[in-house]
Amino acid sequence: MSVRHDAMARSAETAPHAAAARRFARVRKLSLDLAAPLSDADATAQSMPDASPSKWHLAHTTWFFETFVLRDHVPNHRSFDGRFAFLFNSYYEAEGARIARPRRGLLTRPSLDEVRAYRAAVDAEIERVLPDLPPATLALVELGCHHEEQHQELLLTDLLHLFAQNPLTPAAYAPAARPPGAVPEPLRWVEGRAGTAEIGHSGDGFAFDCEGPRHVTWLQPHALADRLITNGEWRDFMADGGYGTASLWLADGWAWLRENGIEAPAYWRRDAAGAWSQHFGLDGLREIDLSAPVRHVSYYEADAFARWAGARLPTEAEWESAAARLDPASGNFLDAPVAACPLPARGGDGLRQMFGDVWEWTGSAYLAYPGFRPAAGAIGEYNGKFMSGQFVLRGGSCATPRGHVRASYRNFFYPHQRWQFTGVRLAKDL
Repeated sequence: MSVRHDAMARSAETAPHAAAARRFARVRKLSLDLAAPLSDADATAQSMPDASPSKWHLAHTTWFFETFVLRDHVPNHRSFDGRFAFLFNSYYEAEGARIARPRRGLLTRPSLDEVRAYRAAVDAEIERVLPDLPPATLALVELGCHHEEQHQELLLTDLLHLFAQNPLTPAAYAPAARPPGAVPEPLRWVEGRAGTAEIGHSGDGFAFDCEGPRHVTWLQPHALADRLITNGEWRDFMADGGYGTASLWLADGWAWLRENGIEAPAYWRRDAAGAWSQHFGLDGLREIDLSAPVRHVSYYEADAFARWAGARLPTEAEWESAAARLDPASGNFLDAPVAACPLPARGGDGLRQMFGDVWEWTGSAYLAYPGFRPAAGAIGEYNGKFMSGQFVLRGGSCATPRGHVRASYRNFFYPHQRWQFTGVRLAKDL
């Protein structure tokens, strides 16, 4: 082999490791940047059982790398602090006992600075060993990066819920630039593909286990709305008694609504005159932009709105078959550690806002695809064991890091949950 060819071979061998190192550094830095404006108190408090403190997110993602990469694959690795496994394991039964999720906000120690020190130590060790990791272990680093991006979105949405509980209406987490609102164009329908279609990840590039296997499904004749439902349209639903008409609601949804006194999307607030005109977001308390996509609505609310509109929610197969032809990079995602907000739909033909802005509820239960098999060991607990009682959401949101989402990406939440940036696209049968 010539010297030139030998050098090219070495370069090809090191390219995946160099790319992994760059991605690891970028992802880890973004988490710290997102937490930079926070006090220790901000980062410690937990506002509800579904949310976690920012400090816990920073530490848990570090525990993931330390456990599944360093402990399991690097000889002679010494744990940073043996007690952290109990504190920062999330739900991995194979990893033993852990603090109960609703009690994470009681962790006044370790401090935020100590968690940062934990991150720095693990990062230094990963960066030291990464050039020599075999492909299978390098794949765990990649999984860890995508896992941390999920927690970056959770960090923001959990902070939003926390700040919204403060009666003093705290200042914005990070002001966001807002384009001037515009009157949305009338909703149009775009006919979808009918007949056989393949969905699921194709096998090229990274995907979570629940995105496969790729398989054939059947699509009935249908159409999708060309854009997301707006705050203005949601206000029309409210004005027409949408939250008070039992016939629009699933039985569980109606019980949830009445038990919790639900009258509007989460974070909507009444003004002095009693009108629903304000919204609290990561960019603070503002007047509701009637042209922007509605957000922070549950599956129950999305389903009721669809009934009121004479439509339904799309299936995940309908959504994916349409989104597969579009570019995820065109969406409104989190590009930097600043608050992003759902934006009004821009003009154009065809489907818009399929990626970014808000996660779109589908009418599909979160279940395994045909042929799905979880991985062996603790990593196999990542997604598969949650395939019960939840619904699939698609497309990502303005709090999702750019590059994290694909057409095959399956998010999932319980039907009553709405603290994420969740919204609505309609579908109808043809």
